[in-house]
Amino acid sequence: MPKTINVRVTTMDAELEFAIQSNTSGKQLFDQVVKTIGLREIWFFGLQYTDSKGYSTWLKLNKKVLAQDVKKETPLQFKFRAKFFPEDVSEEIIQEITLRSFYLQVKDGILSDEIYCPPETSVLLASYAIQAKYGDYNKSTHETGFLANDRLLPQRVFDQHKLSREQWEERITNWFIEHKGMPREDAMLEYLKIAQDLEMYGVNYFEIKNKKGSELWLGVDALGLNIYEKEDKMNPKIGFPWSEIRNISFHDKKFCIKPIDKKAPDFIFYAPRLRVNKRILALCMGNHELYLRRRKPDTIEVQQMKAQAREERMAKDQERSRLNVERNAREKAEKEKAELQSKLILLEEEFRRLQETLRDSQDHIAKLETQFEESERQARELEEERRILEEKRKLAEESAHLEKEEREKLEREAEEYQAAVFRKEAEMALQAEERQRLSVELAEAKRKQEEASTELIKLSQQPRELHYAENDEDDDVTANGSARIDIEMSSDADEFLPRPEESRVMHLDKANKISAQLKTLSIELAEAKDSAQETKHDEIHKENQRQGRDKYKTLRQIR
Repeated sequence: MPKTINVRVTTMDAELEFAIQSNTSGKQLFDQVVKTIGLREIWFFGLQYTDSKGYSTWLKLNKKVLAQDVKKETPLQFKFRAKFFPEDVSEEIIQEITLRSFYLQVKDGILSDEIYCPPETSVLLASYAIQAKYGDYNKSTHETGFLANDRLLPQRVFDQHKLSREQWEERITNWFIEHKGMPREDAMLEYLKIAQDLEMYGVNYFEIKNKKGSELWLGVDALGLNIYEKEDKMNPKIGFPWSEIRNISFHDKKFCIKPIDKKAPDFIFYAPRLRVNKRILALCMGNHELYLRRRKPDTIEVQQMKAQAREERMAKDQERSRLNVERNAREKAEKEKAELQSKLILLEEEFRRLQETLRDSQDHIAKLETQFEESERQARELEEERRILEEKRKLAEESAHLEKEEREKLEREAEEYQAAVFRKEAEMALQAEERQRLSVELAEAKRKQEEASTELIKLSQQPRELHYAENDEDDDVTANGSARIDIEMSSDADEFLPRPEESRVMHLDKANKISAQLKTLSIELAEAKDSAQETKHDEIHKENQRQGRDKYKTLRQIR
């Protein structure tokens, strides 16, 4: 049984393990990887490894894996990375897995400062990254400190400004809130649309020297070849669009670029070693092929992929619309629930108040009834005393036959009793008004008691458990030695291919509101900036802003 070799392939967000044979080709391994992750836009990607000399190299698909200078370790280590970059992500990227792969790689390049990004733009990009990770802002879950463990900005930006992490989080969250309703994949796309306008986006840099021995940078990207001064990797000094390059070739360390314009001089530079020239050539050929492909009708395969992507996008949009309807219904129900709960609290408070009023009324009625009963008792006593007085009068009138002394005694007793009755009548007359008042007050108290009882009955009949509508919603992821290679890049006809890149403008220039917010934030950050921490790239960016230059304006100037 043939011996197998273990291979580990690291994508931007996963590690994959494979077992290959000694005769497995680079293409067979690459095909296994893209099949595993479900990626079909394979022309952008490649497998990267570290060779025996410590240089980063792309695996050749047409050669056996073990025949290449892969560092011998167990398992063999490869990185699945974007080798070529689209000119316009919104026009070229079809699959969501492709979008995510580019997004994670570009984000890592910005955060590690391989791609220079100004501080204010870093904050904006961080807000899209948070939207892509967490979805819509939620005040109850996204409290202060929720970004504490997230890698948000390049360390350079933290070092250059006298702001706490909480202050940075506040500025990022302010933009994050504005992205509400934006799907995660749209947030990733917005991130890339802004990032692709950065000067160092998608550029592979190589150290070279010109004929005079001056150190320069060669930049290879989707639009062509650019030559940079050693201290400035942002503003190229010479540019060669792919459609204007007739031929590229190298002989050992010497590399030659021949323009289509035969009157124009060749551009010659020297790489530090032969294998660097081979890598440059491979990147040139791949980028040039994609450059031409973009300017021609889509192949059947790409047309099918785009049609499938449109269908999937429509299905997602419909599902998203459904979820939005459910989300809105749920939010409405939650709002109604909150309102009902508030109303219930008010009703319970009113219930307690009425109970207290009823108790007070009952106490007051009892007191009034006691007073009224006492008044009635006194009235009955007075009536009895009147009766007795009347009897005494009759007795006195009938006492004519009695002795004078007894008669006077009876008359005196009758007069005394009459005086007592008169006093009692006077007191009762005074109390008559009070009895009338008590009678009216008692009737009013009983009326209020009846009203309170009626209200309590009504309140007790209202449901205490409030029900509201609920909707389930898914919450919303080479050998050394002398060599010569000569490659024909473009024909005379290619000089007239469409060149939309020459009329492009920055994505943020088209977003007036965001552009204005960026300027405001830039001024705010400038006040908190430590000028001593400025890098060479910061100085170049500042000068570009002062002169009104951007990536596309610079390319137009040098071509």
